[in-house]
Amino acid sequence: MRKIIPIDTNYEFMDKRKIMMLLSVIFIFFSIVLISFKGLNLGIDFRGGTLIEIKTNNSNIAELRKILNPEFNDVSLQEFGDSNTIIIRLQNDSNSESMTTINQVKILIADKVEEFRRTEFVGPTISSELLWKGLQAVSFALIAILIYIWLRFEWQFGFGAVVALTHDVLFTLGFLSLFNIEFSLASIAAILTIAGYSINDTVVIFDRVRENLRKYKKLDLVNLFNLSINNTLSRTIMTSLTTLIALSTLYIFGGDVIKPFALTMIVGVLIGTYSSIFVAVPTLLLFKFRPQEED
Repeated sequence: MRKIIPIDTNYEFMDKRKIMMLLSVIFIFFSIVLISFKGLNLGIDFRGGTLIEIKTNNSNIAELRKILNPEFNDVSLQEFGDSNTIIIRLQNDSNSESMTTINQVKILIADKVEEFRRTEFVGPTISSELLWKGLQAVSFALIAILIYIWLRFEWQFGFGAVVALTHDVLFTLGFLSLFNIEFSLASIAAILTIAGYSINDTVVIFDRVRENLRKYKKLDLVNLFNLSINNTLSRTIMTSLTTLIALSTLYIFGGDVIKPFALTMIVGVLIGTYSSIFVAVPTLLLFKFRPQEED
């Protein structure tokens, strides 16, 4: 293992900072464009309405859409895990209306379906409140992290941490939008977990930066940052690797319901590890970070 992940490394990470920061800016720009114009595939938690999961007897989405579209104004169909498992979403304003809709759907496609697996209804008031609460939770987490890092280190560290976290959140949302992955309450939980994972990784590096600032007072900042990242690199890789093994297992064996959460987490861990090294630390240089003189 020591040969695969060497403990003593001397990589010049800061030499690549401009290229990596440029790539990050490009990725975030496209993420914002995707979120603004394509939007997120909001799940039943946030859209409201009725969700029906079915297993077909080799019927495809096109056949089902041809049957349902003339009967319902707003119907969405999506494969879920395999081609025979399909999620049907319909807009409803009340539970009674939802029950009527479910019965209609069952009658219309009974000969195409092998099994009706589950049905759910979420009212529009609840769905909008859930979305608002989710946005509040993410915003509060970012603010709380900024305050924590500011108190523990200096304001530049806090700013660098929040830049990295914002980068991670926007990149993850862009990924979800690009691949049309359902955005639900589980996705909010995944994003908050990603924020916690990313800031933990960043704090470890920042802590070593602070320690090296005291230890090597005459070392220029670029070399000092390279040294700090290399000092913590084996820990960063091992933590990310073990987390990814657990998440990959969850994605493969966890079932279709948990897959969006696991995939979001996998992307978040990868981008969080990247941002700790190539976004959070270079931001200290970008904003003319200078250590305070200590007695």
